[in-house]
Amino acid sequence: MTNAQFTNEFEQARPQLKAYILRITASVQDSEDIVQDTFIKASEKIDTFRGESSVRTWIFTIASNLAKDNLRAKKRWTENVTDICREKALSNPNYFPEIMQIQQTSQQAKFEIKEHINFCLTCISKSLPLEQQICLLLKEVHEFKVLEISKILDITEAMVKYYLHTARAKMVKIFEGRCALINKKGTCHQCSELNGIFNPKQNFEEEKNKIEFAKKANDPNREHLLDLRLEIVKNIDPFNSNGSDLQLHHLEHNRKVMDDVTKKK
Repeated sequence: MTNAQFTNEFEQARPQLKAYILRITASVQDSEDIVQDTFIKASEKIDTFRGESSVRTWIFTIASNLAKDNLRAKKRWTENVTDICREKALSNPNYFPEIMQIQQTSQQAKFEIKEHINFCLTCISKSLPLEQQICLLLKEVHEFKVLEISKILDITEAMVKYYLHTARAKMVKIFEGRCALINKKGTCHQCSELNGIFNPKQNFEEEKNKIEFAKKANDPNREHLLDLRLEIVKNIDPFNSNGSDLQLHHLEHNRKVMDDVTKKK
């Protein structure tokens, strides 16, 4: 593979790679740094690429290892991350002026429920053990096969399947208890709260019913609701969407809050 061929392959993979690392780290700066470090490291190792996997799988392997190194000393987030960060935002007099300023000055600061669903899954997935989170994102969002994931993480296919099963079960349980879009007794109402702030003229119930998994909230197959949620995430580029600047600001806020919270434990 020539340098030109590699660069072309990398640039094709870059948007998904950057989104993947963002979802793992919840850090804009770390995602940019890790993607750049991946490019440099892969460029230096082009001669070692044997074609035993796709170039995309090889690139994601390098990036995953760098991300794991980055997160090794950091603790998992708690399942109630959105509650903790909401309280911190409400107690910060600068928070809402900042996001209103973003909305007034940016072309990518429209609040959309689907984008907040993507944001929410990023935050909640960080309560999973890192290997489970990576398996879930690689399989369900970035559409890698189990065999490819086993190569990326250097584990058996059986272990990948176990991590996927465990991660999915935990995500179903968390969303069932927290998400008011699918459970009237759910404890998290951020979608409706934020939609009311940013889109006060919208009818939230009408907007909610445009979300497939919310419309099917009574479906007893809760795994199917998770699949519908993941389908939304799969189709959103967190760096380039109608509301990316707004959601990235939310994510940076949550990361800083949770870094402080986990350091104190």
